[in-house]
Amino acid sequence: MRYIQIVVLFVPFWLFSQEKVAGIVLEVFEGKEVPLAGANVFWLDSQIGAVTDFKGLFEIPYSEAYDQLVFSFVGYKTDTIKIMEPRKVRKVLASTATLDEVTIRSRRKATSRSYLQSQNMINVSSAELLKAACCNLSESFETNPSIDVNFADAVTGSKQIRMLGLTTPYTLITTENIPTIRGASQAYGLTFIPGTWVESIQITKGAGSVVNGFESIAGQINTELVKPSTDDRVFVNTYGAANGRLEWNTHLNTKVSEKWNTGLYVHGNYRGEKNDRNEDGFLDTPLMEQINLMNRWQYLDTEKGFVSFLNLNYLKDDKQIGQTAFNPATDRGGANNWGGEIDTERYGLSFKLGYVFPEIPYQSMGLQVAYSNHDQEAYFGLRNYNIQHQSGYVNAIFNSIISDSRHTYKTGLNATFDDYQELVETMEYDRTEQSVGAFFEYSFDDLEDFTMTAGLRLDTHNLLGTFATPRIHARYTPWDKAAFRVSAGRGKRSANIFAENQSLFSTSRTIFINDQGGAVYGLSPEIAWNYGVSLLQGFNLFDRKGDITLDYYRTDFQNQVVVDWEDVNQVRFYNLENGSTADSFQIELNYSPFEYFDFRTAYKFYDVKTDYAGGTREKPLTPNHRIFANVGYETLVRNNSQWKFDLTYNWLGSQRYASTQGNASEYRLPERTPSFGTFTAQITKVFSARFELYAGAENFTDVTQGNPILDAENPFGSNFDTTFVYGPIFGSNYYAGLRYKIPVRSDN
Repeated sequence: MRYIQIVVLFVPFWLFSQEKVAGIVLEVFEGKEVPLAGANVFWLDSQIGAVTDFKGLFEIPYSEAYDQLVFSFVGYKTDTIKIMEPRKVRKVLASTATLDEVTIRSRRKATSRSYLQSQNMINVSSAELLKAACCNLSESFETNPSIDVNFADAVTGSKQIRMLGLTTPYTLITTENIPTIRGASQAYGLTFIPGTWVESIQITKGAGSVVNGFESIAGQINTELVKPSTDDRVFVNTYGAANGRLEWNTHLNTKVSEKWNTGLYVHGNYRGEKNDRNEDGFLDTPLMEQINLMNRWQYLDTEKGFVSFLNLNYLKDDKQIGQTAFNPATDRGGANNWGGEIDTERYGLSFKLGYVFPEIPYQSMGLQVAYSNHDQEAYFGLRNYNIQHQSGYVNAIFNSIISDSRHTYKTGLNATFDDYQELVETMEYDRTEQSVGAFFEYSFDDLEDFTMTAGLRLDTHNLLGTFATPRIHARYTPWDKAAFRVSAGRGKRSANIFAENQSLFSTSRTIFINDQGGAVYGLSPEIAWNYGVSLLQGFNLFDRKGDITLDYYRTDFQNQVVVDWEDVNQVRFYNLENGSTADSFQIELNYSPFEYFDFRTAYKFYDVKTDYAGGTREKPLTPNHRIFANVGYETLVRNNSQWKFDLTYNWLGSQRYASTQGNASEYRLPERTPSFGTFTAQITKVFSARFELYAGAENFTDVTQGNPILDAENPFGSNFDTTFVYGPIFGSNYYAGLRYKIPVRSDN
């Protein structure tokens, strides 16, 4: 049996080269120390490393610039020792299967990038989410420059996110690597994941991994939820805002036995106040009620190598939209007052099981299973839209190495099932999608300056046919404190044209689908290639660390389902091959000029063009230029008390309106919107390890868009349109809240 034992032996440095650190890495197997081949040895915060040979021996260049030597191997506890001069090292690593839990506390940045990963990934911790009034996932990106957040229309209050200039459907959104925000939940699903449930977020630019499916095109957003074993025993968060929004979050976690933990998570939000600051007769923010429940079970058996999670979810979300005078009891189905209701009920479960072979710790297996039922009933004025979506997902994964830990791979099988029943006004659109796929992903790490991940999957789909999905990511270190990345990949998806564009129902436009013989709504699937390059460069300025990142990504559509808003009387859906592109450039700077103060700024340029039937045009309401800046400061913790300050600025350049030339002159809009900028600020007072208060202001300079609804005085007329939204409608919004927690350890 393997057990904890760490032995480090130093001998006089004159026995060895002044420029090398050499030694041996061992493991304890059946009571004996034996060489550990394929272990990684590298200098912390560098790409200088080595791999032990079959005798467990290694040799690594010595430099005075580094003093922390890291030892790691899959399935073993990573360890670090301090090296001040060339020495000989003897290291015995311990298997993680025998380790007790160790908690390490340190101040770390709320957002970080890796110099070592092949994928261009941004890690967002829960600390970043606390910088703003993060009440759900759609609002958790307000302080992150890689994701853009925009309103979808002027009545539903729903927000859509963009990555690399493309809207939500082109980004694969997963919860603990299980696809979640897809299909029927595309429009409002981001509001169904409360912010307090989120432990961390991983944002991957580019095509993503083949392990998670074939639908990702622009990138992947993965949300890790809090764990019952590590989350607070009791957590309470309350929130109230000037726009009438009230929220309550409660976490209750219990240790059931030595191996079982469970948590009950409750989220509720309510807004019953009618707001119409611009006096156009329409609600600036919808009336709403939501109850969201999750019961989460966690099982951990380190001796036998098992870990598993079981999640049970239930959601009820109701919204009322429209004119302030609208009364659903008397006005529904009539033309007295325009309004609508969007009622959603959703339940589901997900199960994850992982197994690490105790005698072969670099080898593991995983199983993911998920089911959800999403039922939405809605009407927008005189237009009905109902959708029921049942979804099933199974993914089996096997991980291992080839010869040593420099060469690793993942392979497996997955299957999906989606059943859609849609009522669009008076038309029914029902379909069932089924797919079975196999994937293989190989990763190489030379432990010095090059890493690569290359994957291929083959899927057979009852409506999309049989097709291959290749993807590759690579990282190279051309010089010190740098990471140069390239990526390329293909994605394919069926467009859910109504679920993804529900704002069309809040207009007077008719719906036209150019049936071209495709399998979904008469349309063919969307196919696109994404290519990207990125450079991350770290630096030291005045003895303070910082980094700068340059990204360029291009998406080329081989086939796209075009959503054409250029005719004011209708919205048209049709396929076009080639021509549609999205170019995205971003430069981002992160720097800490002094302790406890962080500064982040970014500039983004988008050139997103769609190949319409009438020619190629800039995609409507997508700014070419964006500027982002964020500053955060924390005071020194004294007696568990602390102040935190955060300020964010977002500037959006001019955006193209879809053509309104077909309207009468009084209902025509200019060709482009004005540019604008907004400020958001928050102050948090931490009174103790258990209690804190926070208060903030969104858009405190009160920037608003004038007349966001076209012909608001005549909502049942031919010019009515709520989709020309480029900026804030409500204006400044002030909020306050509190957080109270009882940590896992009662003596904290």
